[in-house]
Amino acid sequence: RQRQMCIRDRFFNKTTKRLYNALVWGSFQEEEGRIEGNIARHPKDRMQMAVFPPDSEIGKHAVTHYRVLENFNYVTLVECRLETGRTHQIRAHMAHIGAPLAGDNKYGNRQQNQQLHCTHQLLCAYQLQFEPESDSCLAYLQHRVFTAPIPDFVKRFFPQFS
Repeated sequence: RQRQMCIRDRFFNKTTKRLYNALVWGSFQEEEGRIEGNIARHPKDRMQMAVFPPDSEIGKHAVTHYRVLENFNYVTLVECRLETGRTHQIRAHMAHIGAPLAGDNKYGNRQQNQQLHCTHQLLCAYQLQFEPESDSCLAYLQHRVFTAPIPDFVKRFFPQFS
């Protein structure tokens, strides 16, 4: 029970490093980038989040870093690293820069997603690392990296990554 509370606190205090794979619509000019923008409920659709300027008083500060893993004609496989952890952060930030997640009908284009036969957003957490914290009950996890197997959607669309 105590370890469970420690893990919860680590996520709450943002002392974990989390990496995600996502397949997004569009192609990128840069190999990596940083998306910064406050995230809050969309003013017209309360089930969706929206991105606002970082200096606005609306929403909570959010930062997503992305790195292109493979650029294709109309889709790109990216790795995302969160500096913050807001609701729908990756989905909202990627849509904000014009690269919504494939399969994401809430933030993307339903017709495009149907062409790919996507039934769900193509986003997967694949790596977790606990940052050093000497007084933690999770000290034994310091510097350990936990990596999930390659997601099925990556294998399906990109067999070269299998």
